[in-house]
Amino acid sequence: MAHPATEPAAVMELQAEALTCSRGGREVFRNVSFKVPAGEALIVTGRNGAGKSSLLRMIAGLVRIAAGRLSLNGGTADTPIAEQAHYLGHQDAIKPSLTVAENLQFWTRFLGSRSDIRPALELLDLAPLADLPAAYLSAGQRRRLSVARIVAVSRPVWLLDEPTSALDAPSQGRLSNIMRDHLAGGGIIVAAAHGAIGLDRARELKLGVA
Repeated sequence: MAHPATEPAAVMELQAEALTCSRGGREVFRNVSFKVPAGEALIVTGRNGAGKSSLLRMIAGLVRIAAGRLSLNGGTADTPIAEQAHYLGHQDAIKPSLTVAENLQFWTRFLGSRSDIRPALELLDLAPLADLPAAYLSAGQRRRLSVARIVAVSRPVWLLDEPTSALDAPSQGRLSNIMRDHLAGGGIIVAAAHGAIGLDRARELKLGVA
């Protein structure tokens, strides 16, 4: 007996169409369009004030879209892009009075997951610091804890604002491997950066260019 043909699974793709961003009555950028399919990364570059961080925050649902459209084709239907994305900003969202492990547990539960946090702690070389209050962490250790949050809870889209900030060379190499693994698993990365972040085949979107 012949079986009915099944529809192929939709290929995930983050798409922006003619986006415009206005902040405080000033137009930051306009008519920005791009597509990032599963397994690929887009590096957003440009001078200070060109809107790199604003673009990431717009995708994360933290900045209003003045004009244009964002869509995540092949994502979870009826779920906002922000709930299918991780946003890693300039500030590390860490509670100083909680331990490293307690901070990560808080975020996994807040993001709706009960995943075991130990693999993420080990991957970021934070397991020896699990019981240390976050107030005692160095800037690099705080950044690694923020990265552990996006590793611990699976989401397809990663929005990374200067992700290598405060990281030493070994930690930057570790982050590069983590990002490559995310892409290899069909994930999407949009990163704002002034320099290389260890993703050699990433495409570039330069803001502030007429």
